Amino acid sequence: MTTNPKPQVGILTGSKSDWEIMQYCAAQLEELNVPWEAQAISAHRAPDALFEYLSAAVGRGLEILIAAAGGAVHLPGVCAAKTPLPVLGVPMESASLKGLDSLLSIVQMPGGVPVGTLAIGRPGAINAALLAVSILGLKYPRYRLAYEEFRKKQTARVLSDRTLQLSEKPPQKT
Repeated sequence: MTTNPKPQVGILTGSKSDWEIMQYCAAQLEELNVPWEAQAISAHRAPDALFEYLSAAVGRGLEILIAAAGGAVHLPGVCAAKTPLPVLGVPMESASLKGLDSLLSIVQMPGGVPVGTLAIGRPGAINAALLAVSILGLKYPRYRLAYEEFRKKQTARVLSDRTLQLSEKPPQKT
């Protein structure tokens, strides 16, 4: 976790097992020097602890929440219902439906309780961090600049890879 004592992004998971994927979210925030904190709090099994965390979030300086959960996926929706902060939801892959159940549960929030929904699993975790940085960049120029630099490096890497791919011969048809 970053050394800044005042995190701006809260990462919440429904269980510790989700950290295997959400660590990529934290790593992306670290790369862009955004202070964060993380906790595993189940919306179903520990609702009072979740409500306590959410009621104190703004006062502690959090500005964005990233909530990840699988299966019944109430964590992002409960967060959105209990705090004025923007909530980004990351669906976790589930054994039974490969995360489609998680995705649909998050994206189908009722009107008036928005949750920004990302992709299932690792891509969603990474993109949630990048979207959080982009949102923070509206208020903090250092985050906007960090995000712009990330995008430039990403583009340069892709163009570099493109050059290598063009020099390869296409497979022969038989």
